[in-house]
Amino acid sequence: MPSLEGIDLARWQEDKNGCNGVRTSMRGAMDKEKTKLLSLGQMQIVELLGRPDKNELLKRNQKFFYYFIQPSEECTGEKNVRSARLVIRFNAVGLAKEVSVE
Repeated sequence: MPSLEGIDLARWQEDKNGCNGVRTSMRGAMDKEKTKLLSLGQMQIVELLGRPDKNELLKRNQKFFYYFIQPSEECTGEKNVRSARLVIRFNAVGLAKEVSVE
């Protein structure tokens, strides 16, 4: 398992949907460390970052995990809020193929 410098993983996992603003303070570090997540399996990602705030399954078994960095609409109650989030795209065999912060 990789070590993500500048990210307190316990506090990251506790900040579900980014509601407490803890993940916001770690955004810069996540931008630098996100490449370390490439090629990890889905279960490894869950072990490292916790369960995703949201996930999506597309055709050809592609899967996306979303971790909100800024408070999501679940926190604010406002619809159509565009919060920054960590997006992890998995290929058909369950390995992280692409990692970005949007």
